[in-house]
Amino acid sequence: MRVVIAGGHGRIALLVQRHLTGRGDTAVGLIRNPQQAATLRAAGATPVVCDLEHADVTEVAAHLHTADAVIFAAGAGPGSGAARKDTVDRAAAALLADAATRAGVRRYLLVSSMGVDDPLAADTDDVWAAYLRAKRAAEDDLRGRDLAWTVLRPGRLTDDDPTARVTLTPHAGRGAISRADVAHVLVALLDAPATAGATLELVSGPTPIADAIRAATT
Repeated sequence: MRVVIAGGHGRIALLVQRHLTGRGDTAVGLIRNPQQAATLRAAGATPVVCDLEHADVTEVAAHLHTADAVIFAAGAGPGSGAARKDTVDRAAAALLADAATRAGVRRYLLVSSMGVDDPLAADTDDVWAAYLRAKRAAEDDLRGRDLAWTVLRPGRLTDDDPTARVTLTPHAGRGAISRADVAHVLVALLDAPATAGATLELVSGPTPIADAIRAATT
């Protein structure tokens, strides 16, 4: 399997790349900064410099040819303002979907966020509100496309060790999840075509990942 990951230098993306290459798949990471290439190579991935805030669909689609799936794991990141939440977390996700359609890649996993459906409190920070709106807009855009998409909404992310046990349902309830377990779930979802069309929330829990994915598709 050849998988292209947008946001290839992110912590979850790097873990996904290690999982994929460790089992013999090909991982390609799209990165904005060429200085990040060595880190991707150390994870076993092939780095491709492609700035999704400035690339056009033709350029991105060229990187997706022969891919079996794409994962959008990009984000504007801490310290970015509201404008970049929109250009990265929404617009870049849509650009990747446009490119996937043009390249004939049907499988698309979107890393979103828990809480995007909740009403915003009056005192919500402007940047956080922009982030949630961008993630929700990216989800809504993807649902209108003829792709085999799955939306994954992790809870509060931690750097804890993986447990390989989770709660994965449309309404998991608030909680935390390690980035390592998120990466494991993303790779497992690539092997679960029955999850296409599903929006799944993810937090730590009692269920082995394989069992949780099977339960989510019944």
